[in-house]
Amino acid sequence: MTAPETTRPRHFHDQLAHLKQRMLDMSGKAEALIALSVESLVHRDADKAGAVIDGDHEVDALELEVEQLAIALLALQQPMARDLRFIISSIKISSDLERVGDHAVNIAQSAQRLAAWGGTFELQPQIEDMARRARQMLSDALDSFVRADGALGRDVCRMDDQVDALHNSVFRVLLTHMMADPRTINPSLEVLLVSRNLERVADLATNIGEDAVFLAEGKQIKHHAERR
Repeated sequence: MTAPETTRPRHFHDQLAHLKQRMLDMSGKAEALIALSVESLVHRDADKAGAVIDGDHEVDALELEVEQLAIALLALQQPMARDLRFIISSIKISSDLERVGDHAVNIAQSAQRLAAWGGTFELQPQIEDMARRARQMLSDALDSFVRADGALGRDVCRMDDQVDALHNSVFRVLLTHMMADPRTINPSLEVLLVSRNLERVADLATNIGEDAVFLAEGKQIKHHAERR
């Protein structure tokens, strides 16, 4: 056996480990942007909102890096079986994480508009709860994918119902406020937009959890209820 053949497996696994680490880095950055965007909303901090918008460029750059790493592995290493599924799915997941960054920017922009508006409004406690749950889902989803943990992926999918319920609760409360006092319409619509963006983050985490189940178990659970 030639030297390149003996070193290739180790080189492949090193590259695969690097891809996994960059995906975890990307997830961590996306989670941090969500946290900072909600913090900017709670404190009406336009500077923090601006930092979220600036930070989104790092997530965009990581998406390109993950995609390039995955394509290089596909082209040069010819992976098979689970490794092949992992690499292909990593391209899709990096796109999902990039969209999480976009949702963080949307929340930050709502925070900026509310800070500029200057009036008083009551921020529903469900918003911070939604943000906490969505971030946890995102973290668990990436862990389940990187470790090929189907059980954890299914747990992430089940958590989505809780975030949906919180979003519906926010909608009902804000609708009541807007009907009672038209002066609350503008800020309420901004908060509702924030809630919708957090709900979408949870949906994206669910997508990743579903990919983890497919990677670990070879089962597709998208678009139907076989998640338990």
